[in-house]
Amino acid sequence: MAPQVVRWRRHLHQHPEVAFHEVDTSRFIADTLAQVPGLVISRPTPTSVVAELRGARPGPTIAVRADIDALPIHEENTHAYRSTRDGAMHACGHDGHTAIVLGLATVLAQHAAQLPGTVRFIFQHAEELSPGGAESLVQSGVMDGVHQVIGLHLWAPMPVGRIGILAGPAMAAPDNFHCTITGKGGHAAIPHECVDPIAIGAQVVTALQQVVTRTVDPLDPVVLSVTQFIAGSAFNVIPNSAYLAGTVRTFEPTLRVSVPATMERVIRGIAEAFGATVAFHYERGYRPVVNDRALAERLQQVVARTFGADTLVDLRPTMGGEDFSAYQQRAPGVFAFVGAGNAEAGIVHPHHHPRFDVDERALEVGLRYLTAATIDLLAGA
Repeated sequence: MAPQVVRWRRHLHQHPEVAFHEVDTSRFIADTLAQVPGLVISRPTPTSVVAELRGARPGPTIAVRADIDALPIHEENTHAYRSTRDGAMHACGHDGHTAIVLGLATVLAQHAAQLPGTVRFIFQHAEELSPGGAESLVQSGVMDGVHQVIGLHLWAPMPVGRIGILAGPAMAAPDNFHCTITGKGGHAAIPHECVDPIAIGAQVVTALQQVVTRTVDPLDPVVLSVTQFIAGSAFNVIPNSAYLAGTVRTFEPTLRVSVPATMERVIRGIAEAFGATVAFHYERGYRPVVNDRALAERLQQVVARTFGADTLVDLRPTMGGEDFSAYQQRAPGVFAFVGAGNAEAGIVHPHHHPRFDVDERALEVGLRYLTAATIDLLAGA
C-alpha cells in the first residue's frame, strides 16, 4: 500500500483546503473509501467522513482518527506536488495523516473475514482552527460504543523511522487572549496631555512574562506568548488604544484557571495606574492531550514488536495543542508521534512553516504502526 499512500498524500497536498472548508477533500476521501468493499460510509458533518469496518467475529470497537484540514499559508516549496491553491498549504502533515488512514482502511478491509470487532475510521475536519471539528463529531455520535481511540501525528522534529508514544500528558491546552488598552490619544509632541496606550502596552508585555516566572511553580510547564501588538497609524499621533493578543499553554487544570486571572489583574493594575482602561477576553481552546497510561504502554510494546525496541523515542511533552483530546474524553486514547524529518534531505522546517515537508518514508512507518496497533487492540486483552 505504501506507493498508493504516497500518491494519495501528494494529491491531497496539491489540493489543500483550510478548516471548515474541506469540501473537495472530504469528497475525495468519501469517493476513495467507496471503492473499498465492506465499508459503511457516513457524513456526520458537511466536511468530514466516517467509515466503519465490521469484522467477522464479535469484538471491541476501535476508532482511528485522521485530521484533514490545511493551513492558510502560501507554500514556498518547489516540488512537483506543491499546493495549487494560493494561500493554502498542508504545512502540518494532515495530508499524510489522511493518506495513512485511507491506506489502513484499505488494508484492513481486505482481511475483514479474519478480524474481530469493529474499526471506525474518523476523517475529521478543522483541527487547526478553534473550536475545531473533533467536539462536533463527538457530539454527533462518532464515539458512541468506542472502546479505545488512536491517532498519530507526523512529527518533523523527529527523524524518519522513529516513533514516540508518551504515557500521560502529551500536548498542552492552547488558550488565547485578547486585550484592548484604551487611553487618550493626541499629538505626539505633547504626550503629557495624553494617556499613551503604547507605553502602557509595552509595560504590560514585559510584566506578563513575570506571570510565568514569578507566580507559577518552575516545575509546572506554562507558556505565555504575546504575539500581536497593534497600535497607531501615524508617526506624530499617540493613538487612543492599543490591541494585544497571544496564547497561553498549560497542562494543569488549576493553572488554566489561575494564570488568566493573574494576567487580568496585572494588566488592569498597570493600565489603571496610568489612567487607562482595559477590555480583557480569554478564550479556552482544546483540552490537553493526555494519553491513557495503560494503553500507551501497550502500544509501546506493539511498536517494539513491529519495528524493534530501538524505534521508540523517549519524547517530552509538547506545548502544541490538538483537539484529539475531545475523543479522549469518551474513551481511553493514545496519540502517537511518527518521525518525518530528514536533515540530510533538507526536510528540516518546522510545522506551520511555508517550506514544511515530510520524508514520505514516514507514511509507510505510520501505516505499519496503525495496522499493528489496530489489530492488537481488536484482539482485546
